[in-house]
Amino acid sequence: MGRKNYWFLVVIILAALSTFICTNIPFQLGLDLRGGSQLTLEVKPTQEITKISSNEIEGVKAVLDKRVNGLGVSDSQLQTVGTNQLLLELPGEQDPSAAAKVLGETALLEFRIQKNGTEAQLRDLQAQRNSVESIIKLLEENNNSAQLIKEINFNNEINQLFDKYNIDSEQIFDVVQFNLLRNKISTEIAGLFERTPLTGKYLTNAGRRQDQNTNNWEVTLNFNNEGAELFADLTKSVAGSSRLLGIVIDGISYSEASVGNQFETVGITGGAATISGNFSAEDARNLEVQLRGGALPLPIDIIQIRTIGPSLGTQNIRLSLFAALTGLLLVAIFMIFTYKIAGFVSVLALSFYSLFTLSIYALLPVTLTLPGIAGFILSIGMAVDANVLIFERLKEELLKGNTLIRSIDASFKNAFSSIIDGHLTTLISCLALFYFGTGFVKGFSATLGIGVLLSLFTALTCTKAILKFLMTFQGLRKVSNFVNLSQIPSPSINVQ
Repeated sequence: MGRKNYWFLVVIILAALSTFICTNIPFQLGLDLRGGSQLTLEVKPTQEITKISSNEIEGVKAVLDKRVNGLGVSDSQLQTVGTNQLLLELPGEQDPSAAAKVLGETALLEFRIQKNGTEAQLRDLQAQRNSVESIIKLLEENNNSAQLIKEINFNNEINQLFDKYNIDSEQIFDVVQFNLLRNKISTEIAGLFERTPLTGKYLTNAGRRQDQNTNNWEVTLNFNNEGAELFADLTKSVAGSSRLLGIVIDGISYSEASVGNQFETVGITGGAATISGNFSAEDARNLEVQLRGGALPLPIDIIQIRTIGPSLGTQNIRLSLFAALTGLLLVAIFMIFTYKIAGFVSVLALSFYSLFTLSIYALLPVTLTLPGIAGFILSIGMAVDANVLIFERLKEELLKGNTLIRSIDASFKNAFSSIIDGHLTTLISCLALFYFGTGFVKGFSATLGIGVLLSLFTALTCTKAILKFLMTFQGLRKVSNFVNLSQIPSPSINVQ
């Protein structure tokens, strides 16, 4: 193979490498192709922060990012929409209500000290909460039995509690409303405790473990140095007294504990604490995720939840693939019919281009969505456009009577500036869309931009390399394989 065909060898090696990448590295699919959940979140102002700025939005995003990572959802995307909304995509997540519960709660952790003179009131509230928790456990063990619910609803003491906390229902009370009742009681318990400087902002880590004696789950806490000192001082102040230490999250008391006499001197040191609140494994995990992520700087409302099933995602992939292949086939027919061998070369170059582009998507990785696939298909049109410019120039050179090889060189040279201008203007548009756009618009601009850069390479390198390689075969080196001979003017004879 001569020196002129080295580029053809490079193209073949790149094609083999791209095939290996596409078959061994999975593509990262977006929500509309993979299925999952999409949550629209609205950031709400408070009395202290009445105007939501970009800094507040970034603070909320930082906390939500940590919580999403804690949920174990891969390839999630969190983007700002407008001035006070966020769009969260959770590919593969088919239970958005569970995710919404973890993401939407503020998770403000506080350590409080019991107020003086509240001992009797606290005992009564704790007894009420224990009764409700035993009912919740009983209902869960019996799969929320309708007969059991009916029997419980005849309990006058329980009905009095529902009346006390203004929990009304047109139906009989079930496990959901008993959980609400427990939270109401726990909120009233939290009101019996005074706030202290020790909050969740001093946490360095949170975890969970199962108590070997009760099989209940606990949430473990670790503080930084400053938090460890505050916790030691706090426990020292109540050690050996009748006052309890309350652990409150979002205004709900989860645990009230006494501190023994042995801690009267220095308090509980080491910077570690445990929350034991009769947690299930799921409750402990959710609380761990929230505490690890930190407290939300501003409250959020989940204003919309949208779920896309995996079957719909598979259908989107199938239809997108069909559209891409159909478009490529129609382009191939047009190019071969119009430009003959040159058209066949453009089809090969487009095939290489598609392979190169998909391998780049897998390597970066680029999250493929329906708009992203649309950008990819549109970039194929850009690549075809470059080939059309080249082959039209080739026809012009041949019609002037130039030789085939000289016409090929001249066509690439003359079309170069037009191809660069066209690709550059499209690339500028892609950059603007990516910078100012959000969500799917960014996906569209990213795939289109990558496609534009690669189409420039394939048009000026791959097409020329393939064409030069084919011209090494004598049987293909005919002008009639590129234009109709009737279009070529006969050489004029000058008779002196």
